[in-house]
Amino acid sequence: MIHFSLRCSHDHRFDEWFMNSTEYETRSAAGEIVCPTCGDTGVTKAIMAPNLGGGTGSAPEMPSCGMGGGFGGCAGGMCGLGHSH
Repeated sequence: MIHFSLRCSHDHRFDEWFMNSTEYETRSAAGEIVCPTCGDTGVTKAIMAPNLGGGTGSAPEMPSCGMGGGFGGCAGGMCGLGHSH
């Protein structure tokens, strides 16, 4: 899993998880990444600072959207954090 901070053309910022960078590229090219604030599909990667902390090396936990259910705490369908189920 890979986490990207994203930004729409209206400068709304949000985060989304992808299986890999190829999934991001494929979904972006198809206009399938949608801003949860305004519905814009003109989404690009926002600048991110690298995590330089001396952590345990484990991947960060997937954030929950609070909708209950399976994947990352999301219900079926498309949740508010853009998790695809």
